[in-house]
Amino acid sequence: MRQVFQPDINFDIVERELLIGGRKAYFYNINGFVSDENVQKIIQFFLGVKADQMPADPETFLEGFTAFGDVKLEPAIENLVTSVLSGLGALVVDGYDQGFVFDVRNYPSRGVQEPDKDRVLRGSRDGFSETIISNTALIRRRIRDPKLRLEIYQAGEASKTDIAVIYMEDRVDQPLLEKIKKRIQNLKVDALTMNQESLAECLYTHKWYNPFPKFKYTERPDTAAACLLEGNLVILVDNSPAAMILPSSVFDIAEAPDDYYFPPITGTYLRLTRILTAGVALFLIPIYLLLMQNTHWLPDWLDFIRPAENVNVPLIFQILILELAVDGLRLASVNTPSMLSTPLSIIAGIVMGDFSVQSGWFNSEIMLYMAFVTVANYTQTSYELGYAIKFLRLILVILTSIFNVWGFVAGMLLLLFAIVTNRTIAGTSYLYPLIPFRWKEVKNRFFRPRLSHEISEDK
Repeated sequence: MRQVFQPDINFDIVERELLIGGRKAYFYNINGFVSDENVQKIIQFFLGVKADQMPADPETFLEGFTAFGDVKLEPAIENLVTSVLSGLGALVVDGYDQGFVFDVRNYPSRGVQEPDKDRVLRGSRDGFSETIISNTALIRRRIRDPKLRLEIYQAGEASKTDIAVIYMEDRVDQPLLEKIKKRIQNLKVDALTMNQESLAECLYTHKWYNPFPKFKYTERPDTAAACLLEGNLVILVDNSPAAMILPSSVFDIAEAPDDYYFPPITGTYLRLTRILTAGVALFLIPIYLLLMQNTHWLPDWLDFIRPAENVNVPLIFQILILELAVDGLRLASVNTPSMLSTPLSIIAGIVMGDFSVQSGWFNSEIMLYMAFVTVANYTQTSYELGYAIKFLRLILVILTSIFNVWGFVAGMLLLLFAIVTNRTIAGTSYLYPLIPFRWKEVKNRFFRPRLSHEISEDK
């Protein structure tokens, strides 16, 4: 243990030499990962053991002399080392061929405040953090069913990242569960440096070119608990505040917690608004470009959509520049200090909104439509789905600009091909329940159903 940890070099490795029942012993832990109070109680208890009380085998010592709750024997030195690096405490006693592992973890972590991305108008305000133990506790708090299963695995030769696979034993898709567990166990990777994204790329290696997301992510424990009760599989990765939910169709990914925190009629309205807005965000710019290239198609009542000013820069270049500029401003906002975000956003709005039109670079109509599309993308709770819509919109715009109406048709066929041929990790259709068609499920996807329940009356 000393050769591996090098406590004389690594200042955060704590090596405490003890004398337990006349035998030399060493307790190892990492400073900052453990509860100092629990470590002190364990050591204080062992210091009171007399030499004539020491049993000959570690099993008897574990049963009769370890008052701490969560402790186990570990015969392999490699597992002892991994346990210490994971935040556990390890005790080795002279004369015993097994070590003792104590769960005294107390990871540094932030609170369980509501995540910035998954905010709701009504509902619980707690969220996952970077500590996997607290995340599983938030799920256990919501599902008090003994059939809830939480299995722990490790992946990464260097990182040895903890991965929790959570499911309801009587509701989960068993073939999918076995496939996921087998892939995680056979995973050969140096480290999960990007947490969930690294694991997702290892679990699903096919059709990387398809922009539609294969997994649903959430930082809300209520959403994860609801998906578990529906028979889904939830995967938590240590050091990440997001839960991975699978299998996930496009309708699963497009759902939002607000759909269920309001009455059915309000939830249905919010859901239909989100779906309609996503469709407009995808087709508004390509259709506008198609009409501007074929102005003779415009009826008299739509004549007002023509650019009021002269078009100095071709519309396709205006659209592409604004698409890139929007993402550039989004990246800039992430790296802008909070104290400067408001004044810089005002300056950017004035310069790009007013002066760019006055200078002749952009037409006001294009600025208006692009502003709507930019805001509409934020109606999606999934970043990945928002960018999938953006990428397909860009393809439609480029093909329409080059090949006119046939390019628009080709782009629509490409869009249809991308979403129809996509598959979830379970191998089911990405458009279920549209393909294969299930009317009852389709109705529940578009219209928020009431909670099914029964009321028993006393006789």
